[in-house]
Amino acid sequence: MQTIQTLPLPMSKSVFKHLIPFPFSTITLESTTIIPTMPATVAQILAHYEYKPEQVERVAQRTIQPPITIVEPNPEWPKRFEEVKARIQKALGPLVLDVAHSGSTGVPGLPAKDIIDVDLTIKDATDEDSYVKPLEEAGFRFTLREPLWHQHRFFVEDWPGAYHVNMHVWGPDSPEAARHRIFRDWLLKTPSDLELYAKVKRQAAEQAAIAGDSMMDYTLRKDETIHEILARAFRDLGYIE
Repeated sequence: MQTIQTLPLPMSKSVFKHLIPFPFSTITLESTTIIPTMPATVAQILAHYEYKPEQVERVAQRTIQPPITIVEPNPEWPKRFEEVKARIQKALGPLVLDVAHSGSTGVPGLPAKDIIDVDLTIKDATDEDSYVKPLEEAGFRFTLREPLWHQHRFFVEDWPGAYHVNMHVWGPDSPEAARHRIFRDWLLKTPSDLELYAKVKRQAAEQAAIAGDSMMDYTLRKDETIHEILARAFRDLGYIE
């Protein structure tokens, strides 16, 4: 066994300026072959997610459905995330490349559903044998996979008495994890968009309650505003004009 560092493919300066740099990751291999990896491109990050039920592979159902209710910011949310992060790191050890507090509970001052959203980046999201069992033993339920969406896997914590956790699992350099960071960072520095998003979240939750919507329906109700806010963030970063 030998642990080596993955390297980006050689590229011209004209191509490189359209790539998003990420930290190098390491992969343990049987041979000394260096596997090149490409960082996420701006085009990949700009591409909005399109929900396609036929591409979702359902592994298990939630045992408890969290309410679609927006509550005021809770100062305990960051502490809860750190507790979840510690459990993930203990369960997976060196497989973990990053654990990020994504979603609205990761933005101070933003009303949200009382759910801790997590982006977990690991060395290889396709290698389920390496992480599914350890995560389930740590209390997280594996509910679905979306191989065609950046090899996305999804876990929840929904046991009686536990606070709700939604965990997205990605491989290195995931464009979607990058989008989540960009959106969060923009809200942190843009009070007007934070206020706009809070308003839309409340409206979407109220409409979802009246219509009897699912969590995905609630999420889709916010899409137009999320895309609008992301466009401003992308423009600020120079990704679009």
